[in-house]
Amino acid sequence: DSTQSASVIHGKWKPPSFGLLFDIDGVLVRGHRVIPAALEAFSKLLNSQGQMRVPVVFVTNAGNILQHSKAQELSDLLGCKVDPDQVILSHSPMKRFLQHHNKRMLVSGQGPLVENARALGFRNVVTIDELRMACPELDMVDLERRPKTTPLRNDFPAIEGVLLLGEPVRWETSLQLIMDVLLSNGNPRTGLVSAPYPHLPVLASNMDLLWMAEAKMPRFGHGTFLLCLETIYRKVTGKELKYEGLMGKPSILTYQYAEDMIRQQAERRGWSAPIRNLYAIGDNPVSDVYGANLFHQYLQKAKRGEEEQRPSGTQSCASILVCTGIYSSQDPGSEVPTSGGAEPFHGHRDFSFNPELLKAAHIVPDVNEAVQLVFHREGWA
Repeated sequence: DSTQSASVIHGKWKPPSFGLLFDIDGVLVRGHRVIPAALEAFSKLLNSQGQMRVPVVFVTNAGNILQHSKAQELSDLLGCKVDPDQVILSHSPMKRFLQHHNKRMLVSGQGPLVENARALGFRNVVTIDELRMACPELDMVDLERRPKTTPLRNDFPAIEGVLLLGEPVRWETSLQLIMDVLLSNGNPRTGLVSAPYPHLPVLASNMDLLWMAEAKMPRFGHGTFLLCLETIYRKVTGKELKYEGLMGKPSILTYQYAEDMIRQQAERRGWSAPIRNLYAIGDNPVSDVYGANLFHQYLQKAKRGEEEQRPSGTQSCASILVCTGIYSSQDPGSEVPTSGGAEPFHGHRDFSFNPELLKAAHIVPDVNEAVQLVFHREGWA
C-alpha cells in the first residue's frame, strides 16, 4: 500500500534514520479541539497495524498533568496509541538529577504535584501548603489567612532544595515561602543572620513568559512567576538566583532528553539505522524554534569537538514552524519577527538573546505539511 511504499527503497524497507518532536498546543490541538491537519499528518505516520512508522515524541512545556494522563488524552485525540514515555513534560528531564532524588525538596506548582514529583524520582517532598500549615506565621499577606494564634512546632525537618514544576495558584504565598527557605538555608523557623550563598539547589521547569488560552490577550506563564522570584531574590540579597537545572523548551536539557527517548524507541522497535536527523515541529518562535536551533548549534559544536558530549550519532535538529498557533502568517514564506526592533525578547534571563535563533529552518502552514516536508527531505516521499 502507499503508506508502506514511501519508505521502501528498491523493494527493501528502509528503517527510519530520523525522529520527530511535536509540540502539542497550537500544533496538534487548540484548547481541547484537535487541529484537522494533525489527523491527516498522523494517518501518514501510522502503518497498517496502527503503529508509528518513525520514532515520535511529544514535547510540551505543560507540567501540571501526569504523563500517562497526557498520553491517554493524545491517544484519544489523534486516534492512535501514544505511550506515556513518548510524552515529555516540561519537568521530565528532572529524572536525570539523581543526586537530588533523596533530598527533602519543597515543591511548587499545581495539579498532581506530589504524584509528579514522585514519578520524577523525588522521594521526600514537601508542598508549599504543608510548609504553610507547619509554619503558619510565614504566610502574612492575606489578612484573612493570618494565624490568630501561633502554634509552635520545632520538629519540622530542614528543606534541602526547591522544585518549581509550574505556576502555583497563590503567588504571594509561594514567593514568600520559597524566599524564606532560600534565605534560611531550609530552616525558615530559625532564620539566619546572613543568607547563605550559593543557596540551596533550585530545579525549575517551563520558562514560558506568556501563553495563549481562550482569552484574546496572552496569559502569564510559569516564566512570569520565575521572573518575580529572580527579581525579589536579587533585590533582597544583591545576588543572582542560580538554577541547578532549568528545563522545558528552549533548554538543551529537554532536547537531549527527547533525543534519548527517540533513540530508545528506535531500539525497542528493532530499527537498525542510527538516528541522524531530528525535526522539531512547533508554533512558538521563542520556545520551539529557539530551542531546536540552540540544540542544532550544540550538535554542530559537538561534531567539531567543542562540546563535552556523550557520543550520540545525532547530527542535526531542524526547526519547523507551523502557522496554526502563536505564530500565524498570511504568507508562510514571510519573515519571523526577530525581536531586533521594538519587539522585546520574551526568553528567559539565562538564555542570551540571539535573533538568528528565532528564525525557523522551515515555515509551513500546518503540521500535515510539516510531516510531508520531512518525508520529502528524508527520501520517504
